[in-house]
Amino acid sequence: MLVKQGKQWKSMCKGLVLGTLLTSCMILLYCLSAPQVQFSVPEVPVPYSCAHRPSRVRAMTVSNTSQNAQGMCTPKVDIMFMKTHKTASSTLINILLRFGEKHRLKFAFPDSRNDFFYPSPFQRSQVKDYRPGMCFNIICNHMRFNEPEVVKLLPADTTYITILRDPAELFESSFHYFGRLAPLTWKISAEDKLTEFLQDPSYYFDPEGFNSFYLKNLLFFDFGYDNTLEPDDPRVEKSIQAIAKRFQLVMLVEHFEESLILLKDTLCWEMDDVLFFKLNARKGSTVSKLTPELRAKALQWNGVDWKLYQHFNATFWQKVDVYGRERMARDVAELRRRNEEMAAICIEGGRAVEASSIQDTAMQPWQPIGEKSILGYNLKKNIDKRHRKLCRKMLTPELQYLTELGVNLWITRLWGHVRDIINW
Repeated sequence: MLVKQGKQWKSMCKGLVLGTLLTSCMILLYCLSAPQVQFSVPEVPVPYSCAHRPSRVRAMTVSNTSQNAQGMCTPKVDIMFMKTHKTASSTLINILLRFGEKHRLKFAFPDSRNDFFYPSPFQRSQVKDYRPGMCFNIICNHMRFNEPEVVKLLPADTTYITILRDPAELFESSFHYFGRLAPLTWKISAEDKLTEFLQDPSYYFDPEGFNSFYLKNLLFFDFGYDNTLEPDDPRVEKSIQAIAKRFQLVMLVEHFEESLILLKDTLCWEMDDVLFFKLNARKGSTVSKLTPELRAKALQWNGVDWKLYQHFNATFWQKVDVYGRERMARDVAELRRRNEEMAAICIEGGRAVEASSIQDTAMQPWQPIGEKSILGYNLKKNIDKRHRKLCRKMLTPELQYLTELGVNLWITRLWGHVRDIINW
């Protein structure tokens, strides 16, 4: 009896210590991460293009976006990637970081953390070392899109791209990954919290709740709009049209390889530029399999995102038709073949492994609170010199890559230490 009481007291003390520490750290993080006070920024025009040197020109067999009258195109280096949540965006940002580093482009990075003070709307002043009139080629970190501020930061010839995911699958992923950060989910007592939530979402959801945006129409929220609107609200269609007008390419997670071929075509890049390994993937045992009933409930709850996705699913296939279905099939097959070759060269065992099996701690991906569900890779030993650097770049997790490029992530890393303590 005394032993049992001793264990209970020990557990209570541990919880009290962790709770106090977590609360203190969260208050500190909030103070440090709060949106910066915005002062009037002088309006200095950004040059039309921020390409730092003439780019190579290459011939295009057929092109739908970047071809000139002679069938030639110039690779584009001024790029805005709207990094949406849980949409394979970590894989895409790796592609952009590699391209930018290879060509010595200027990134617009955040300062002190790996996002632009999300979920606050983006402000130019959040960019590391920003001065009015500066030239930046690429911006690709998480932000809540704020078009007036973005267009004042980037040159007029910037290509805007983004990526969407089926809203039901995105909701499942977001609920799993961010659920512990949204107190609205803490009162769900059922073992299957996702199913319980979807049975009556309005019972658990409070639009004013802390981090509630992770639980409803997250895509629409990321684009800077009100995620609590109803799908038939006229403002939803107006917002979708605004997105369509601004973004030259909207990719789809479910057709990732086709998306990369369209990206390559839009930017006039080479196949080498879009080779990839899937980063930040979850192990299968943590993925909730949505029944048809739950999927329907998830789509109804995220009705605005579903309307957004349906619109750009249609425009995506229109672009594929213009590109050519047979040509697309050939290029996707070539991309897969090249990726398989790189996997055989770079990856020990040829596949992703659980976090506990990653030998190099520097290759550990960021994990959600309470578990280690994100897979990573082991780099092969004795890779030939020609591929060694590329292999490591392709396999490096996002935070480590940003650090290598000089981004100060001290707030992100402080939160990482808090997360590790919580997992104690």
